[in-house]
Amino acid sequence: MAKKKLTIDDIFDDDDFGLLDKKAKTSSVKTDEDRLVDSFEEINIFIDKNGREPNKSSMSEYSLLAKLKNFRENEDQKKILKPYDKHKLLGYVEMEKQSIDDILNEDDELGLLDANNDLEIFKFKHTPRPEDRAEADFVAQRKPMKEKEFENYEKMFLQVHKEIKEGKRKIKPFKNIEKNLHVGDFYLMDGVLLYLESANLKTEEKELSSGNRVRKEGRTRTIFENGTYSNMLFRSLGKQIQKDGKLITNTYDKVEQDLFVNSGLVKDEDEQSGWIYILKSKSTKKELTEINDLYKIGFASNSVDDRIKNAKNEATYLFAEVKKIATYKVYNRNADKLENLLHRFFANACLDIDLFNEKGQRLNPREWFVVSFEVIEEAIQLILNGNILNYEYDTENKRIKLKSDK
Repeated sequence: MAKKKLTIDDIFDDDDFGLLDKKAKTSSVKTDEDRLVDSFEEINIFIDKNGREPNKSSMSEYSLLAKLKNFRENEDQKKILKPYDKHKLLGYVEMEKQSIDDILNEDDELGLLDANNDLEIFKFKHTPRPEDRAEADFVAQRKPMKEKEFENYEKMFLQVHKEIKEGKRKIKPFKNIEKNLHVGDFYLMDGVLLYLESANLKTEEKELSSGNRVRKEGRTRTIFENGTYSNMLFRSLGKQIQKDGKLITNTYDKVEQDLFVNSGLVKDEDEQSGWIYILKSKSTKKELTEINDLYKIGFASNSVDDRIKNAKNEATYLFAEVKKIATYKVYNRNADKLENLLHRFFANACLDIDLFNEKGQRLNPREWFVVSFEVIEEAIQLILNGNILNYEYDTENKRIKLKSDK
């Protein structure tokens, strides 16, 4: 007997489990939560397009800025929006905590996580215990600042952006926490500008097989240009910048004002005791033009311009005009001793050459050093923060290193 051919209707009728039943149309009406997320996504799209948060420059941006402000101040909305916060706009969000049992019992209709199943894969044997990792504090939570409180910081950030655009500040790699992370300086992290306002630091000595290392640690107060702040640990902040950030150099005006004794504020009673200056020679002598990174570190009790105006006639300036690279005002200290300290620090890099002027006079300059300007700036910073005695200049690798380094 010939086998009956199946029709399309036969196939569709053979559906014991109702898999082909027509589903009722779901409502296309948006919920309040959908509209909230859509509103937040408008801000994300704006930042994706413009690379910055909205500001008050236009009505459309002001509208987005007002929405963002409301989101940051509404804890319930922040909990809903946190999964969509790809630009880290909301800061710290206190989410409802769930136990492991809550998570494992959630949506497990097929019983895949029943006790009789093998859960060996969930047993981590080599992960550090939470109490062992507590001190790491790698990423501290950021919290939103009040708009009024943030106003002065916002002006600072705008000024830094302006100075970067004008070339007064530069964006450079962040290589070393001890050398590059300083209170009062600006940095980039994940594309966001930040200001290290303060740090409650203490120096710790850590024993290593290669020798003891001196390191700083403590809590910081760090302000971000998106209106949030953090109190992450000093080294945690440094590691984050090392991983995804850059340092922002200071302007010469800023560096110039930093070279004094106390907390970094010049008071009415403070007295300027002199200048430290960095010069580069304009000499056309072949012996000198062939040397890269040749600088003079000098001291002047009065105007630096007055001190160098007769440079071409003085042996200390190699009988040539000089270019002023940087000057630093010194307050409440003996500037002459600071100059000597820098000379001793770079003694191994001192220019070792005999020169003769037009009259046949022999010169053996002792205030000129073959070292990069960036390294000289590092040394000055180490003097400011009192750590210069823990470091030395490595002439072979042309860098400043801890004395315990091998």
